[in-house]
Amino acid sequence: MNFEFFLSLRYLKAKRKQAFVSLISIISIVGVMVGVMSLIVVLSVMNGFRTELMSKIMHVSPHVMVHSYEGSITDYDDTMKTLKKIEGVVESSPSIDSQVLVNGEGGLIRGLDTGSVVKVMDIKPLIKEGSLSSLDTLHDGLPGIIIGSEFAGRIGASVGDVITVVSPQGKVTPLGRSPNSKKYLITGLFNSGYYQYDYAMTLVSLKEAQDLLGMGNGVTGIEVKVNDPEKSDVIGKSINKTLGSLFWTLDWKASNKTLVSALNLEKYVMFIILTMIILVGALNIISTLVMIVMEKGRDIAILRAMGATKKSLMRIFMIQGLFVGVAGTLGGLLSGLGLCYFISKYRIVLPQDIYYIDKLPVSVNPLDVTLVTLAAVIISFLATIYPSWHASKTNPVEALRYE
Repeated sequence: MNFEFFLSLRYLKAKRKQAFVSLISIISIVGVMVGVMSLIVVLSVMNGFRTELMSKIMHVSPHVMVHSYEGSITDYDDTMKTLKKIEGVVESSPSIDSQVLVNGEGGLIRGLDTGSVVKVMDIKPLIKEGSLSSLDTLHDGLPGIIIGSEFAGRIGASVGDVITVVSPQGKVTPLGRSPNSKKYLITGLFNSGYYQYDYAMTLVSLKEAQDLLGMGNGVTGIEVKVNDPEKSDVIGKSINKTLGSLFWTLDWKASNKTLVSALNLEKYVMFIILTMIILVGALNIISTLVMIVMEKGRDIAILRAMGATKKSLMRIFMIQGLFVGVAGTLGGLLSGLGLCYFISKYRIVLPQDIYYIDKLPVSVNPLDVTLVTLAAVIISFLATIYPSWHASKTNPVEALRYE
């Protein structure tokens, strides 16, 4: 065994008079372990929240939305054929979005092509009562409408009730545009778990929305599904370039920019804050090595007198400190992953009326785990530099003078 490695391990073993130094070593290991464990668990939970929230948004919001500067897209069939040829685009579906009044309350109406929208968004599981197909048929002479669960409570309506929808945009008359109103039968309720949509959104068929808003054969936008949601902004630019200057796109990141930015910022801040715990463990490593250097002054002087180089002495204490850091990192890695597994397996229940999710979500990101592990090892290594350098500067004559 390399003598430097041998001495490093030997110095970690406490003799009776060095028990205090050994206790500090244990505290250092625990400090690094707790820091690594906390980082892995917190980042995994935050990743879980982001994944869960983004999943809810994707159920009711397309990856990319294509709009026209002219306000309406009339030749949307041809536009959809062009979109299909663009790399990264999977499916597309025409839609209409507009502000309306529902029983006197402000809301949003969305006209959907029920045949193609299911290929773009996984909307069917969100409909808790009724079915999406109910929008395509008349019910006692009235068209069907599906409204958000929160919106239903807001207007005091439920499935089977008749509601009045008023469009300020209305239809074209000889005197210009005038508001248009129409009665609908509530055939279903949907709950996306995302308050912004459930509080104001209503769904009707594309034809009904065109009739209510007087749009003829036009639509306000085309919903696009891409093969990689994280690259939606890049694919959106490609769509812009292909369709030309009359069109513009809005991807899900831009439409939820505030929320996405807040989640990312919170993750970075938590990473910085919890890294401080690892720094505390690193400070303990420094104090441990400093005390060992002071305790082993005679041994260091003898080693120097026997021909040990300064680099060898530095390596002895650097290996010793790095061992403490690596042991703490491995302990934190195993305990952090174990705790994440426990949380995901045994479901920590949350009040759904507050958080809109029924359990604490966990999503372990291998990249995050790797970064945390590397950060802990690097910080531990940096903590060994000064004490090791101080040990290498020991003068054997001065150290042995009073022995």
